[in-house]
Amino acid sequence: MTAHDFKVGDDSAKDGSFQRVTSQFRDWIKADGSTNFAPEANRYHLYISYACPWACRCLLVLKLKGLDHIIGVTTVDWFLQNRGNGWRFGHEGDEEPLFPDEKMEYLRQIYNKSTAPAIYEGRVTVPVLFDKKTNKIVSNESSEIIEMLNSEFNNNGLAKNPSLDLYPSKWKKEIDELNEWVYNTVNNGVYKCGFATQQKPYEQAYQELFASLERLDDILDKKRFLFSNDQLTMADVRLFTTLVRFDTVYHTHFKCNWKLLTQFKNLHKYTMDIYQMPGVKETVNMRHIKYHYYMSHDSINPNRLVPPFEQTFEGDSGRATRKYE
Repeated sequence: MTAHDFKVGDDSAKDGSFQRVTSQFRDWIKADGSTNFAPEANRYHLYISYACPWACRCLLVLKLKGLDHIIGVTTVDWFLQNRGNGWRFGHEGDEEPLFPDEKMEYLRQIYNKSTAPAIYEGRVTVPVLFDKKTNKIVSNESSEIIEMLNSEFNNNGLAKNPSLDLYPSKWKKEIDELNEWVYNTVNNGVYKCGFATQQKPYEQAYQELFASLERLDDILDKKRFLFSNDQLTMADVRLFTTLVRFDTVYHTHFKCNWKLLTQFKNLHKYTMDIYQMPGVKETVNMRHIKYHYYMSHDSINPNRLVPPFEQTFEGDSGRATRKYE
């Protein structure tokens, strides 16, 4: 549930459906001392792409929990061209990589650092949670990274917002069940549409996607968030990072065009509500999102045309401008 480093055909099954690869690094940070990774200030570093919804769910939890003062963040460039080396540092990434004494040009070098002296042969994906103390990748599985950030840094003043519990025990079973079908049909569903190479699996993913969006819209007719009116959960975090990209890229670029998000009764209002919560807006970089999808996926968009960020329309009611930020 983490790979965001592919093009059409990379993960296609024989029937033309999209099959996501499994994350390779699956260690855990534990406050109880049961693993080699203990929660400590300034020990860990998070590598993300603003374009990637899986990586941005980690950045979002980092912000919500108030951990950005003890866990550093490096963002990679939005343009993914050399898939052998993976994501590139610099250019329009916010920060250079963590090791100023070593020239780090690609994220693959961080993976190689973790597996040294062996050379890492697998796929290079974001997010990456890296341990500076051992020079090891703790995890590149987003669903597990956000659990660690939620639960393992709440003591010793590490988290500024330790009382926020995005995965409350009273709803764990229900959250897991909802996350499973939302992942399969929405989070990954948009990719199943966009990266399908045959009509039948594309149409199946398309139908499942919009059936789930209608179901979610119905759930949100009765409450502000997916489980209550006053408590954000992991389920909301995981859904939000897909929905905030929907109209901008998935609707057109991935051919998910039965409805815009703005045409749902509740989903658009819900997305904007979360977007306006403290700390959330800075996790959404629409420039990186748009340029990554439309420029990097040349098998879908071979001419690499990117919809403009500001559009001006002339109509009977006068001149209207819409700016995407």
